Amino acid sequence: MELPEMESMATAIGVSVPVLRFLLCFIATIPVSFLHRFVPSATGKHLYAAVMGGVLSYLSFGFSSNLHFLVPMVLGYVSMVVSRSYCGIITFFILSLYLIFCHVYYMSGDAWKEGGIDATGALMVVTLKIISCVINYQDGLLKEEDLREAQKKNRLLKLPSVLEYFGYCLCCGSHFAGPVYEMKDYLDWTERKGIWKSTEKGHPSPFGATLRALLQAAFCMGLYLYLVPLYPLTRFSDPLYQEWGFLKRLSYQYMAGFTARWKYYFIWSISEASIIISGLGFSGWTDSSPPEPRWDRAKNVDVLGVELAKSSVQLPLVWNIQVSTWLRHYVYERLVQKGRKPGFFQLLATQTVSAVWHGLYPGYIIFFVQSALMIAGSRVIYRWQQATKGTLFEKILTLMNFAYTLLVLNYSAVGFMVLSLHETLTSYGSVYYIGTIIPMVLILLGKAIKPAKPARSKAKKEE
Repeated sequence: MELPEMESMATAIGVSVPVLRFLLCFIATIPVSFLHRFVPSATGKHLYAAVMGGVLSYLSFGFSSNLHFLVPMVLGYVSMVVSRSYCGIITFFILSLYLIFCHVYYMSGDAWKEGGIDATGALMVVTLKIISCVINYQDGLLKEEDLREAQKKNRLLKLPSVLEYFGYCLCCGSHFAGPVYEMKDYLDWTERKGIWKSTEKGHPSPFGATLRALLQAAFCMGLYLYLVPLYPLTRFSDPLYQEWGFLKRLSYQYMAGFTARWKYYFIWSISEASIIISGLGFSGWTDSSPPEPRWDRAKNVDVLGVELAKSSVQLPLVWNIQVSTWLRHYVYERLVQKGRKPGFFQLLATQTVSAVWHGLYPGYIIFFVQSALMIAGSRVIYRWQQATKGTLFEKILTLMNFAYTLLVLNYSAVGFMVLSLHETLTSYGSVYYIGTIIPMVLILLGKAIKPAKPARSKAKKEE
């Protein structure tokens, strides 16, 4: 049931009522997460996390959304109970298929483009959390010497209780937009173990970092609301766009991509504030004197890091950081055979998984294939940079990598925004597929022009 004021409020800020309802519940995750700090026992904290996450989901999306979350949660837990040796691979594929089914059934991308919203976005986050939990439980069977550092840190030696598991999946509405975090960290935080254990340094205050995240969110939303009427996506199918010259069309693609990113910066800044104020975002102390608390666990984006990235290789480290970390630990690294180096196949497979996770729209698939090409091309330039260190050529190549990243990122992002195959290919074709051709040319040149590896010192070699 809607409050009478909601429709007028939604109209005033230019969104639909469902989106307004989601935004109100999303912002409510901040006080809800803050109150989690005062729940007295570990059992109470798990119960509070699960119940409040379910309540916020119900208020935001309705009863059916909680059923959609319940299906993968139950499947993941049952797989851990029934088949620990294979639960990770079983859960990965079954939950991926279920998520694909929901993507196809709801066609969320169309709804989001038209100003609507549904639970699919939150289901995407829950799916990653469940898969990581189940895989880490399976990793608990392996010998420690066979594990990578991330596996050693995150593996689960015993089965979490049902209450712990549900609290982790729905923790205070953090599943709305992330960030994704590990079950091991959630348990340590709840039980005040590990870095959350009381020490002589005391418990770090979250208020300064929370305020910074909220101010960033306000700035990002303000800039987005200012820019979005100036660079609408509908312009790509407007005959006027086709009449523009090449450079004007290319610059419009840049500004459309630039504009769209501020919406994500806003969402991630709010979720960062929510996780920080709960205390879960704490990631240790700096080595400075006096030591300062770090809140990296909650960080999902580095705004300046994205906009001023010196190479495409840096982008996964500063954009949707926690999902990028998840993809590295649970897809990219696990596709590399022991004793072998990762190559383009691992990169392409990881980007393909990311594309399917977002949805089955052609624009998503094309964008993430483009991303693999973009990163591979940037690596070629970087190798040339390393081979020309200390020379004028290095500075030229550094500037070239920066410009290349700006060009190809915003060209590729059009597919992510417009989604349909026709609109994606039309917009790419309007600039003569420059953002596809340049990375492919660089990859081919990289095979033909292989610079000598920079010499390493004897001490470095011995290390």
